[in-house]
Amino acid sequence: MDFEQLDQALRASAADFRLDDEERFELRETGAQISAEQLRRLRNAAFAIAREQIQAQPAQAVPLLRWLEQVVKTLDLSSTSAAAAHSAYFTPGDACLRKLRELCAAARRQLDICVFTLADDRLTEAVLEAHRRGVQVRIISDDDKRFDSGSDIAQLAQAGIEVRLDRGPAHMHHKFALFDTKLLANGSFNWTRSASQSNDENLVVSRDAYLVRCFGGQFDALWQRYPRLD
Repeated sequence: MDFEQLDQALRASAADFRLDDEERFELRETGAQISAEQLRRLRNAAFAIAREQIQAQPAQAVPLLRWLEQVVKTLDLSSTSAAAAHSAYFTPGDACLRKLRELCAAARRQLDICVFTLADDRLTEAVLEAHRRGVQVRIISDDDKRFDSGSDIAQLAQAGIEVRLDRGPAHMHHKFALFDTKLLANGSFNWTRSASQSNDENLVVSRDAYLVRCFGGQFDALWQRYPRLD
């Protein structure tokens, strides 16, 4: 995305005087990928947009200043390269859940989920919402776990999402997801309520291109191997 496109995206964001979750995620992702000079120019552009909008609409000065504050804070966070490249989350607690929901909400084109089980309706709803937005969603899961109490696999398949299951005696035990072929979420964290509420679990989110390619290749290999859920 060139600077003109970045400027247009900022102006579109300022139109409703707020930076929503999806815009914040996109801005943070953009800020992590551009140079320090481009980041400085983008920050200056946000100040210029706020000044222009306040002059044109003085009554909206307060919400515009709040928008500007959110933009600057988001860009400042993205400037920490280590934090932008990798982040870690742990349970008990909702840290892993919140991050996965945020990633699902920000997905634009493709969401590939490869998990042992999916039985937390809060995550299921985030996946369904992505599907309703037109995101291509693919799910791989374990055939035995589909029959567990609370499993949402059948519900997801009935909603029109393609689901594929292993058919062997061993388990498909992976717990990872890929978002727009750019971000990887991987760890011990099962997509269940008990994983958030009771278990000691971990989730690592990475934009490392090598890891994304490796896990993407594994997903595609399993996708070709396993049959579709009927």
